[in-house]
Amino acid sequence: YGGQQLSKHFKNGAKFFNHRCSPCKLPHLSTQIVMDQSGRFSDYFFAKMGPTLQNGDDDCTGETKERCHTPTDLAGIRRWISENMMLLVTLSGVIFGIVVGFSLRPLNLSKDYIMLISYPGELFMRVLKLMILPLIISSLIAGSASLNARMNGKIALRTLIYFASTSFFNACLGIFLVLLIHPGDQGLHNEYSGASDNKNVNLLDSLLDLGRNVFPDNLFQAAFQQAHTAYVPKSNPLGLNESALNVTDTADETETEMVRVIKYRPGTNTLGIVFFCLLFGTLLGTLGERGQVVIDFFSAVFEVIMRMVTGVMWCTPLGISSVIAGKILDVSNLTLVMSQLAMFIVTVVIGVFLYQLVIMQLVYFVFLRKNPFKFYYGLINPMLTAFATASTAAALPITFRCMNEKLRVDPRVTRFVLPIGCNINMDGTALFISVASIFIAQMSGMKLGFGEIVTVCLSSTAASMSSASVPSAALVLLLVVLSAIDAPVQDVTLLFAIDWFVDRIRTTNNMLGDCYAAAVVEHLSRKELMALDAATLYQEQVPNGHIMNDTDPDLDRRSSVPDSVIVDIPAAVANGHAMRRN
Repeated sequence: YGGQQLSKHFKNGAKFFNHRCSPCKLPHLSTQIVMDQSGRFSDYFFAKMGPTLQNGDDDCTGETKERCHTPTDLAGIRRWISENMMLLVTLSGVIFGIVVGFSLRPLNLSKDYIMLISYPGELFMRVLKLMILPLIISSLIAGSASLNARMNGKIALRTLIYFASTSFFNACLGIFLVLLIHPGDQGLHNEYSGASDNKNVNLLDSLLDLGRNVFPDNLFQAAFQQAHTAYVPKSNPLGLNESALNVTDTADETETEMVRVIKYRPGTNTLGIVFFCLLFGTLLGTLGERGQVVIDFFSAVFEVIMRMVTGVMWCTPLGISSVIAGKILDVSNLTLVMSQLAMFIVTVVIGVFLYQLVIMQLVYFVFLRKNPFKFYYGLINPMLTAFATASTAAALPITFRCMNEKLRVDPRVTRFVLPIGCNINMDGTALFISVASIFIAQMSGMKLGFGEIVTVCLSSTAASMSSASVPSAALVLLLVVLSAIDAPVQDVTLLFAIDWFVDRIRTTNNMLGDCYAAAVVEHLSRKELMALDAATLYQEQVPNGHIMNDTDPDLDRRSSVPDSVIVDIPAAVANGHAMRRN
């Protein structure tokens, strides 16, 4: 076929199989895989050479001629359909739910019928949420235990810096768009004025509640309750009766002093559980052989949960279509609300897709130097699930499956980054809060100066990182930002009518931000991960947690840093070649 062309296609084949190599990714393994998988490589080789050889029938002889006339296009279509079957059925579920919802709206169905239509989706959501807690616990403990303490610290630092940077950028992007488009209309404020009472909320309480939830005082209580600050009327410290209190002035009676108290509300305190699991897994990894049985236990739990996710995913079309159809039928005056708040919706949608399709892809390309849209395409299935459920946590099981099995991101990184990201990284929420707060200020006729805009940016970033990964949590945090700039808090109720739709759009940003963060952190940590792979393959672990090389025992004594990994790469490669020759 010509030496130059043969060499070109052989290199392509070597790259093809090197991409599917084991996590070790040592250079010598790719050639070994190509030689061992000769049948698969021949299929790939002739598939690449087929279109070139079809130019002339004289060159197609024997087996090569049969391969030239094989309907490769039809086989490729069947292979694409089989590989993307779950994506197709999920997309069909979304489309079917939208069609059913809008088709049944003219019938004005009763609440009972709407409840029955939404019931399969409710069960689907409950099953997904059922797997969140064991999935987070097992993934974090197994993932952090597979790395040493120094590696856990580096990955955690890179992850937190990435999350804080992207949340701040989304807040700035939302402010830029809302000031540019100016969706606020004072006519809406007059129509919807006086809707609710003012609430005592501020940024300080939100940040302090974040710390209280990160450090729970009861791990079992954290599984079903969250700490939060509430304001209650100040109790009578002297125990006076009502008649004694009636001597006060009327003005004092109308103004009741409110005091802060710490209460607990229903909901899983995922932040506290994440912190405990990270600390537990990191220390578990330092125990050596004594802790291996515990690591194997949590790894087995993670595998079982992922198999459960595989079965639940086949119920995704029915569940997603039921959720979307029920939500469309449940909203009253859908057309009126959408038309009145159209500019606000357009502003949020532009910001979400500008960040998804431009900014996020540029970040991926700058760090990894790969085609970002292939990575984006691989995340469509969990993105549709996040859109339907309006919850990053509910889509977490499906996100794990796509990241580990389809996109081949290192499981040690995904088990570490994704559970943290679904609780801290709220890119879409930061954008929504910044847009909504300035939108309400514009609607009220307020003139915001540079100081107020900076306050909105910083408050939106801080509030988004303390947001819960549950539907409509951003509306509660919006009160914090509005209080910081003295905007009318009662106007938040205007956004309740459209939050069911906007929440689903911004949730896709939150989910994609977690996945892109895992890819970037894996790339930045590739040297440390390769060192750990080499240490696992070619060295023995001693009881104190250090890694000792058999060829040079003095290497371990040179390290004064605990939990360090010392790898003699030339000796490791030489040992590998000797093992292959034997």
